[in-house]
Amino acid sequence: MPTFYGWRMVAAACGIQFLLAALLTQSLGLYISVLSDEMGWSKTTLSGAAALQSVESAIIGPLLGWLMDRFGPQLMIRWGIVIFSTGLLVLSQVNTVATFYTAAILMAIGASLSGYFPLSVALVQWFEKHRARALSIMSLGLALGGLLVPLVAWSMQHWGWRETAGTSGICALIIGLPLARVIRRRPEDHGEYIDGIPPDAVTPGNDADPGQSASSAIQYDFSLSEALRTKAFWLLAIGHGLALLVVTAVNVHAITHMKEGLGYSVATAGWVIMLMTIGQIGGVLIGASIGDRFAKRKVAALCMVSHAVGLLCLTYSTHMAELLAFAVFHGFAWGLRGPFMQAIRADYFGRKAIGKILGVSAAIIAIGQIVGPLVAGVLADLTGNYQLGFTVLALLSAMGSVAFVQATSPSIPVHRRKSD
Repeated sequence: MPTFYGWRMVAAACGIQFLLAALLTQSLGLYISVLSDEMGWSKTTLSGAAALQSVESAIIGPLLGWLMDRFGPQLMIRWGIVIFSTGLLVLSQVNTVATFYTAAILMAIGASLSGYFPLSVALVQWFEKHRARALSIMSLGLALGGLLVPLVAWSMQHWGWRETAGTSGICALIIGLPLARVIRRRPEDHGEYIDGIPPDAVTPGNDADPGQSASSAIQYDFSLSEALRTKAFWLLAIGHGLALLVVTAVNVHAITHMKEGLGYSVATAGWVIMLMTIGQIGGVLIGASIGDRFAKRKVAALCMVSHAVGLLCLTYSTHMAELLAFAVFHGFAWGLRGPFMQAIRADYFGRKAIGKILGVSAAIIAIGQIVGPLVAGVLADLTGNYQLGFTVLALLSAMGSVAFVQATSPSIPVHRRKSD
């Protein structure tokens, strides 16, 4: 029996996520640390580049959602790979703040067009019963990318950060474009069925399957306007945005904090990030096994507390043991919670308008991506260390658990119930 094509897409999406994570998301802190030393730029200036990437996501997120629903993902992802590669090549030539911001914007646009959002929308269209599993496996690429952080740090030390950025850009193009060709729009357009299961193969006995996703019980799809009128949409956006306060702040500032605030070398900090990645991988693997069997919002709420504990361990570390605790708590929470964010929205709102719904969600949660690094960077410049900024972000993350607990499944709109 041939393998369901959706799983080939999962593998390709995992590969693309790995590229983006290894070459930018997980390695961004290395570039910021090196540029801070070499160029003498302030933490606020460097944080601004990360904030610009999030502003870009907020601006084009709704447009990407509309384009995905209308035209599908493949062409968009190809262009994203090309733009992302161009951004890394520009990064290798940075000499001014303006050039650095240009590189950051190009990499951000490329990552938005080819990364987590469009890949998630594509997989949501192909999976229902195993949706959380598929999205978790895709996110494994994001986690595995962190394993290359020590290699990127080694390359910067031995060959230089410019050479590392330029080579990364070329690798992104050569590897990313073939992977992008695997991604397709909807199974119905290619003679396939959701989850690879023909409708006539579904029997009443399947309803008792404990691994069945909540999404398979959906008999309707929310429009964007209907989703925006639900409490669940806004609570999920708030919880997700608060989670990204911590995630983006850690990606941008953790290595600098370990180097300047705790006295570790960049190489040692890179190993801590790799350990965080191992924790992230563990979270992804557990999510792949339990995601379609447990209440995702409750799991996400627990992960928010874990994010907060991990960040506090990093903030007030006096020994390597606290850094290991940070790596475990934060990495595990990120890996487990991350894939659930898109899966739970698809479970609640269905497939038809999911691109638009995720696009508007991306614009809202980008506020967290913008605020997190900026709060940490500005307060570090004002106080001389990251303790105050990281503490504030950790407390906000813990508060985000309440949003997820309250984000229960929305009811069918009244007008829809009357017409059905």
